[in-house]
Amino acid sequence: MNKQFHLTNEGVKELQQELKEAQEKRGEIAERIATAREFGDLRENAEYQSAKQEQEKNEDRIAELEHILQNVEIIKKTSSKKVHLGSKVVVKNGKKEKELQVVGTVEADPLEGKISDESPIGQALLGKQPGEKIEVNQNGETVTYKVVEVK
Repeated sequence: MNKQFHLTNEGVKELQQELKEAQEKRGEIAERIATAREFGDLRENAEYQSAKQEQEKNEDRIAELEHILQNVEIIKKTSSKKVHLGSKVVVKNGKKEKELQVVGTVEADPLEGKISDESPIGQALLGKQPGEKIEVNQNGETVTYKVVEVK
């Protein structure tokens, strides 16, 4: 059985766009390979080797994206006040508040506030309600967050 990848609708659209761009890039890479072939001996042709490596990397990414999109499970929105996969959560640490969204591992991007459900903070948040506190070990110290709001 294939692993299911949990994604939001937004995450699915982003991956579909990335797949489309990678597929469109195939023609450009093929042209670079054809041009590089004209330079002669392929064993010592850096342009050819570079283009072939780019082609391999692009094809690997296309296969990965297709696999993810074929095995995706859309995260459904619920009206629950408990944190679940797909929830946007406002947490507070001291006086500092931040909004996080709990997503699947494929979609996780901590710099954009999207945290994986498998990360320590994601796991700690799951099932919590506003007013509850969580403790997370970050860089060797325990940090306490209070759940302010679940959207």
